[in-house]
Amino acid sequence: MKKKLNIAIIGKGFMGKVHSHMWRSVDKIFDVEYEPVLKVAVGTDEDSTKAFAEKWGYEDYTTDWKAAIERDDVDLIDIVSPTYLHKDMVVYAAQHGKHVFCEKPCALTAAEAQEMADACDKAGVMQYLNHNYRRVPAVAYAKQLIEEGKIGEIYHFRGAYLQDWIMDENFPLTWHLKKETAGGGPLFDLASHNIDLARFLVGEIDSVSAHTRTFIKERPLPGAGSATFSKGNAEASEMGEVTVDDACFITMDFAGKNTLGSCDVTRFASGKRNYNYFEVYGSKGSLVWNLERMDELMYLSNGDNAPEQGFRDIMVTDGAHPYTGNWWAPGHLVGYETTFVNAAYDYLTAMAKGEKVTPDFHDGVQILKVLEAAKKSADTGERTKV
Repeated sequence: MKKKLNIAIIGKGFMGKVHSHMWRSVDKIFDVEYEPVLKVAVGTDEDSTKAFAEKWGYEDYTTDWKAAIERDDVDLIDIVSPTYLHKDMVVYAAQHGKHVFCEKPCALTAAEAQEMADACDKAGVMQYLNHNYRRVPAVAYAKQLIEEGKIGEIYHFRGAYLQDWIMDENFPLTWHLKKETAGGGPLFDLASHNIDLARFLVGEIDSVSAHTRTFIKERPLPGAGSATFSKGNAEASEMGEVTVDDACFITMDFAGKNTLGSCDVTRFASGKRNYNYFEVYGSKGSLVWNLERMDELMYLSNGDNAPEQGFRDIMVTDGAHPYTGNWWAPGHLVGYETTFVNAAYDYLTAMAKGEKVTPDFHDGVQILKVLEAAKKSADTGERTKV
């Protein structure tokens, strides 16, 4: 008989949909000791929150996140709210003895992330920061190949995360575009993924140099007009200042390694919808991965005979590959949503064993220290220690 794990989700929107699917699927795909129960959904608007709860099968809904955390019939708090709310919600959940599953970016600052980590440590609750791309089978397999020494000493890590969803100058000034609510633009939102993957695959980052750019410095305030809102005809009061970056380039050195790294992130790469990419070059071979072809891992071995040497395209769908044995038959592709289910599986497995799961808020602290160092470097024009 499986143990029931009652879940409150704070936030709905895109990530609320993804996470709800995750909890409804994990014990069907994987053999876990827990049966997730969708207990209560939390949103800011009563009508839309009620509709969300009914659609996804939550037993109850509320617009009061503290009340949801305080409920005796809730075991785990799943936080998919905007970044600026994460710290207070995580700390409050930990103080009430609730396990935490939280979306990235971790927080607005490394200091906030440290508060989150300390609160969960003190309470002895499970903590998890959802950098879901670690759970892509091809990425997990790349990690395995690196640990097996297949590419030898790593010389270069190159990462990129490219999107194009805010290129329209009439896109409104949402919370994503304000420093006080997002912390940063793609420097925080997208580079946090690149930095997490760099740490996961290579190791800790010691110093960085960065450049940022904001291409559109003012945008219409939300509700100021329709999608055809004309900036040229707008009153000054209807516009707001963009206070985060639109793009960032970072170079980095890794602690204790003779490895050079880089990543470039932007929301202004026309035609790139969700292009998360890395290359790892070593003394014995190379690895290349791209989220837009997420089931494939490119691998080159320097040991292959020169006339035939080249990248081989590994379709990471075989039962021997990470996670895939519980999904479909070999050659049948998995998608974005499976990375979340894989993450929930790792979380619940660690919970059952009384173990930790990574990345956690301590990892969030380290990621944010790198991002803060990058921001400082961009502001000062100097290379910055992490």
